[in-house]
Amino acid sequence: MNEKKTLIRRKILKELYFQESLSCADICCKIDKSFPVTAKLIEDLMAENLVVESGYAVSTGGRRPLTYTLQKNVMYLVSVAMDQFVTKIAIMDMQNNFISTIEKIVLPLPENPDALQILIEKIIFVIENSDIPTEKFVGVGIGMPGFVDVKKGINYTFLQLPNNKSLTRHIAEKIKMPVFIGNDSSLIALAELRFGAAREVSNAMVINIAWGIGLGLIINGKLFRGQEGFAGEFSHIPLFLNGKLCSCGKTGCLETETSLLLIVERAREGIKAGRISKLSSLQCDDLEQDCDAIIEAVKTGDQFAIELFSKAGYNIGKGVAVLIHLLNPKTIILSGRGSSAGQIWHAPIQQSLNEHCIYRLHQSTGIEISTLGSQAELIGAAALVMENYEQIPNIKMQLASQQIGHLKVLKHTN
Repeated sequence: MNEKKTLIRRKILKELYFQESLSCADICCKIDKSFPVTAKLIEDLMAENLVVESGYAVSTGGRRPLTYTLQKNVMYLVSVAMDQFVTKIAIMDMQNNFISTIEKIVLPLPENPDALQILIEKIIFVIENSDIPTEKFVGVGIGMPGFVDVKKGINYTFLQLPNNKSLTRHIAEKIKMPVFIGNDSSLIALAELRFGAAREVSNAMVINIAWGIGLGLIINGKLFRGQEGFAGEFSHIPLFLNGKLCSCGKTGCLETETSLLLIVERAREGIKAGRISKLSSLQCDDLEQDCDAIIEAVKTGDQFAIELFSKAGYNIGKGVAVLIHLLNPKTIILSGRGSSAGQIWHAPIQQSLNEHCIYRLHQSTGIEISTLGSQAELIGAAALVMENYEQIPNIKMQLASQQIGHLKVLKHTN
């Protein structure tokens, strides 16, 4: 099969992944090819069991067109979602279904020289224990915190290699599979753009409420990463004169008054000081467990927990006011781990906007809670692989070439 035909086939599979089901005419428009060429390629893909018919589309006045979708059990994605303390690894099919239990490991990233090796070993473990043939995996997508240069495959904050060696190339060489990395908040925004609340919105800001407060920007219907890929460092807007040291080394950053890390810290302090709350049983030694407990307490109406989230929400609203003044988005989407607390965020953020934002600017900006919730980063990491689907054949050839070269060196040495 020639390279041009392979590229067009991959474009079809990519469009079907992101759109779930499309008619032949829809695919023609998206890949900019004629109907006969597209129909023939779809026929070939069906013969190879990569694409199946999915029924008929709604009639627009004429004959209802037949639609197509990707076969579930032919191609798989390895998705990795990392934060500063915990990493989740999952295998997903072409409909974003998790086909196995999500592997969850405690993996602190700050000042941990073993983190990268542990990550690689865990990815290999998940792949080998899936009983899925290696050739069925498209690639691995990894979301991670920090200053991530997507093009160079480097994280300048965590998991650094000597001489700024490419992290993606290093991991790919170890697991023998294409690898793509991205900033966690950017990938959450990608998930919202492709499968969530931003799917029909041209301009949206996706706020990742986590141990920090991240931001993914969607401008003119596309993910915006900035000149070097570092756009969206929402956490480090200097909004407060509180003298509190931020993780970035500055003081008074938005993160110091809004993050889940702060909420857990204040909850522990409150319980220790005698606050009456359902949170009196906090473990105070398990960050993950305590965070989940506080979110559950919010959902059950615990006054102390609601107070903590309301204060954080009001301060997030101050940051959102800055975004609205600068970028005038249609929608603000609250996503990430913290969004699972639900509607508790609406009132304090709206109150803050009423006080700190020009009414003419924020009156038409909606605030939405993500429907993807805590799985948004895993979905975004999988989507990252398919965003780069056309270049995967070249990456696989490079990996194969490197492997052959390695074997030749071993043979010559022996």
